[in-house]
Amino acid sequence: MQLLHNNSLLRQYRIDLGFDPKDHKQQEGDGRTPEGAYLIDRQNPNSRFHLSIGISYPNADDVARARAMGVKPGGDIFIHGTPTQWVGVPDWTWGCIAVTNTEMEEVYSMVRVGTKIFIYA
Repeated sequence: MQLLHNNSLLRQYRIDLGFDPKDHKQQEGDGRTPEGAYLIDRQNPNSRFHLSIGISYPNADDVARARAMGVKPGGDIFIHGTPTQWVGVPDWTWGCIAVTNTEMEEVYSMVRVGTKIFIYA
């Protein structure tokens, strides 16, 4: 994951993704992370994953695609740190983007609601 400001690279982070990270998220529970252009739409300082920032998935296109497939698009996609309590499953990201807690503190302090985010595998 790269954090940019005015098209200049500020930092780069190693990330963990869900159990099936290839291709764009299609439906709830598929273990994929959405790909494309989104916005940071919320910040959660009390997240059970240290800190978290929400991604505006699903957007109108995601909802329409899922509806055409007869499935739910899913939601609650975040960039977050590690769990405050172990959740007991190997894939604890559930399609989110995970970084270390120290990295999440850095990202959280620099990113604001409304920030554009581009996700590509």
